[in-house]
Amino acid sequence: MIQKIIPSVVEAVRDITDGSTVLISGFGDAGLPIYLIDALHDQGAKELVLVSNNAGSSGVGIANLISAGRVRKMVCSFPRQPGSVAFDDLYRAGKIELELVPQGTLAERIRAGGAGIGGFYTPTGFGTELAKGKDTREIDGVHHIFEKAIKGDYALVKADKGDRWGNLTYHGTGRNFGPIMASAARCTIAQVNEVVELGALDPENIVTPGIFVKRVVPVRSAT
Repeated sequence: MIQKIIPSVVEAVRDITDGSTVLISGFGDAGLPIYLIDALHDQGAKELVLVSNNAGSSGVGIANLISAGRVRKMVCSFPRQPGSVAFDDLYRAGKIELELVPQGTLAERIRAGGAGIGGFYTPTGFGTELAKGKDTREIDGVHHIFEKAIKGDYALVKADKGDRWGNLTYHGTGRNFGPIMASAARCTIAQVNEVVELGALDPENIVTPGIFVKRVVPVRSAT
């Protein structure tokens, strides 16, 4: 019998090792798996490479991992925002690396990783600092740069509902990066508001099929 339900966030993140690349869903607070992130903080893994929309703020979630010195590199679109003191201080001190990626490019790089595509050409970023060291090509008269796919060792995502097979549904904007990150990681761990019986989810509404999910953790929280 397939059973992917894990009783606690502590057990769910137990095997994340030092140096892992971890994809973390979320756009601001929407879709942010805060309980999984806090469990990862308590677990103690370090030298992590985090891939997310931003670098966290206000000393919680990703910002908490950064301020604890657990993050070696941040791959994101918005490293600076109100309250992003932890990242700012460490970056200025040369204690954390940053790979800045335009948001659309970030999403497509992750999607490419999940689709088994090595990378793609895009005009976004051509002629800027972001193009340094990257292959360029002119396509139909437009200059492009090559962007490599992003894959993760782990993905921490937040969904609304899940079943024991790992099928997931999302609520509104909480969906954001979740589906593509789930497909691009070797091990996807989903924090869900509710676990439902097998067959209770309408197949037409399942955004992330269970084949992409290894662990489902029920944590009741605001969506």
